Amino acid sequence: MGSDDQPIAGEYTFAQVVRDGLVVDFIGAVDILRHLKLRLENRLGCELTHAASGYPPGVPQPEVRAVANVVEDAGMHCTTLVDEPTAANALLNLENGAVVDVGGGTTGIAVLQDGSVVYTADEATGGTHFTLVVSGALSISFEEAEALKTAPQEQTRLFPMLLPVMEKVGSIINRHIARSGVAVGQITLVGGACAFKGFVDEIEDYTGIPTQVPKNPLFVTPIGIAMHDKVPI
Repeated sequence: MGSDDQPIAGEYTFAQVVRDGLVVDFIGAVDILRHLKLRLENRLGCELTHAASGYPPGVPQPEVRAVANVVEDAGMHCTTLVDEPTAANALLNLENGAVVDVGGGTTGIAVLQDGSVVYTADEATGGTHFTLVVSGALSISFEEAEALKTAPQEQTRLFPMLLPVMEKVGSIINRHIARSGVAVGQITLVGGACAFKGFVDEIEDYTGIPTQVPKNPLFVTPIGIAMHDKVPI
């Protein structure tokens, strides 16, 4: 990130090193991060020495530390750790409502009042569960199912089989909004799964709360995490 909070460069790769918010393949996570770091350094012409990282709200503290350890073992100093929905709001800059981060393995929620996070929670169910349902329903590999899920021309066909997973996400949102005790008037969805055609409409129908999704929802949380790292390169 630049000093004006504008992205300078980024790298992305799909990986299965984190499951349900927990780092399940530490060595694999470090190797991937080292590779992405090297690619960015080659593009930028400078060494990356520090980084911020994020975690699903509610995970045990040792698991939060594991995220920092991945960053450190990849050759950078971990300057900041922030929960993912809160990180997303650094970019969204919402004053009131709920930010819901539908990640690979979990759905995280942050409820906001007057610009402050007053409640956070996280439960299993995310994009990986979408892929597993497609894989099982069509008897294809996980990799094939992931490719189908992310192909816009296939999403209308896949929608009926994924509707129960979307409803599960809706139930998670409803349950935690109720627990927060806040009258939420707006939901903002982020995370790659939110780009699936019809998902935002289903969440709005299920919760009865106006729901929106920003452009390129996959990258909202990573950019928000980077915005918490103010050390200049």
